[in-house]
Formats: sequence, structure tokens, C-alpha cells
Amino acid sequence: MSTLSSTSNPASAPGRRRTKPGSGAPRKRAKGRPVWEEPPTLIGRFGKSTVLTVVVLAVVVPLYAIILTSVSSEGAITRAGGTLVLVPDGLSLGAYRQIFSNGVVSRAVVVSVVLTAVGTAVSMVLSILAAYALSRARSVGHRFFLGMMIFTMFFGGGLIPGFLVVTSLHGYDQYWALILPSCISVFNILIMRGFYQATAQEMIDAARIDGAGDWRILWSIVLPTTKAVTAVMTLFYAVGYWGSWFNTLLYMPFDNSKWPLSYVLYEYVNLGAKMPGMDTGGATVQHQIAPPFAISMAVVVLTLLPILIVYPFLQKHSTKGMLTGAIKG
Repeated sequence: MSTLSSTSNPASAPGRRRTKPGSGAPRKRAKGRPVWEEPPTLIGRFGKSTVLTVVVLAVVVPLYAIILTSVSSEGAITRAGGTLVLVPDGLSLGAYRQIFSNGVVSRAVVVSVVLTAVGTAVSMVLSILAAYALSRARSVGHRFFLGMMIFTMFFGGGLIPGFLVVTSLHGYDQYWALILPSCISVFNILIMRGFYQATAQEMIDAARIDGAGDWRILWSIVLPTTKAVTAVMTLFYAVGYWGSWFNTLLYMPFDNSKWPLSYVLYEYVNLGAKMPGMDTGGATVQHQIAPPFAISMAVVVLTLLPILIVYPFLQKHSTKGMLTGAIKG
């Protein structure tokens, strides 16, 4: 009996090793199991960690250098070769005090906030209404309008006809010219239309039986069930308005009191223009405060800061929206 029990137990058979779970022994892939369901190997884990580390450093190091340079003294920037500073040395907030003291940047921040808020609201209202109308198969002329909108994605009138239209409507040097010519993105509307079409038809039919109209269905059923795509599209539009400078170059290039922060960045950083109240040495007429390169980096930080603050709160909606649109069935 003892002989039978010893031979029937594979773990106690002579010449066979016992392996503990998680001891690192190689596992054979189960028959029919996809390769991506297998646990990663040591080389795979090391490779993924290396790639992620490189990507994070490629994002964090330039941001760190820009912030550090914006609070560095002229001596620290000179010792760094006139470029971005990587080692803290002689920190000072003089650049931020200077850009807010002349009034250009402070007004630009207010203009950018207002334009972004108003423009995003206008774009979202128009996009939601257009996407919902195009998602209803029984809406009048939805195929025609859908085809016309898709046509504009590939063929446009061009820069000069658009400029002539805006100026003929007396939009030159007006704030609405920074919003209305680019307030609609057909690509965003098509994405929202796909989400609205995926709304359970049973819920819509039940609402219609209860007497709800299209406005009530859109507000009480469609929008609450598509919060993810609404948050993502709001983020896309807001980032677009916040970083838009080309319309300002076309329709409002002379009055710096009306410039948004993105165009201030374009003028005073990319083109190297001097801010009002600065001489050729980069100092104010009254007293020297900060080097011009630190001032440029301070403007860059102010441009990036709202996006860095808002994005973490919308990231979960962005991920959910992308996954929901990618998974079918």
C-alpha cells in the first residue's frame, strides 16, 4: 500500500523536484491561450519599465527646466550657457513680478480665460446639438448635412476667403472673430454622434412613451449617459482655445491690450519682441529685475499652468471615453 501511494504522488516520485508557486520556474503556456494573457517575463518587465522611465523623463525634465529657468537669476542663466537651467542657483521671482507689473500679461491672462470659457461653451452647445440631430435617423435631411460636414473635413475655402468673410462682417479687431470662425470641429461632432447613436434605444422609446420630446431626451437621457465623451470634448475645445494664437494674428495683431496669453507667448517668446517698459537689456526703465530669458520662460509657465491643473481632473473621463469608443460589441 505504501508503494502504491508513493508512486501515485508525482511530487514525491524520485528524481522529480517540487516547485513552489511564484518560485520563478518557467511555465508552459496553456494550449489555446493568447500570448498577451501570459505573465510578462523578466526581460519584458525590464523593457516596459525602461520605456516608461524614458517617456516620463522626456516630459518631466523639460518642464522642470522651464520652471527652474523662470525663477533663476541672470548669473545662473549665464553659467548655464544662456539656455535652460538644470541646477538651482540664485532663485528669484523677479520674472513673474515683472511680467505682471507692465499689465500686458495680466490682461492677457484675463482675456484668455474669458475667451476659453465663452468659446468652449459656444462650441460645446453647437457640437452637442449638431451631434444629437445627426444621430437621429429620422431627423430631416440628416444625411445631406452629414455629407456636407464631412466634405468640409477634406476641402476648405482657404485662408483668404475666410479672412474676407470675417472682415466683411466687421469682425476685424473684434473678439468674436477669435471664436466663431473656428468654433466647430467636425471630427469632434462625428465622435459625439457615434456615442449618441450607442445610447440604448429602449430608454429613448420609453421616454417618448412618457411624452418626452427631443429636448427632454437629450438633457435627461443622452447627456447623462455620455458624460465621458462630453468631458473629453470639453477638454479638447478648451485646450484649443487656450493655445490658439493664429486668429489673433489675423484679426487682432496691433492692440496688445486685447491679446490672449497665447499670442503674448508668440510675440515675446517666439519672435523675441520686447515687452512695454523694457529696454534692450531686458530690464524695466525704472530698475533691473529679471533677465529676458527668464521672463520668456515665465510666460511659458503661465501658458502651461492651467492645462496642468485641469487635466488631472478630466483624465479619468478621457480614458473612459477612449476605451468606450474603442470597444465594440
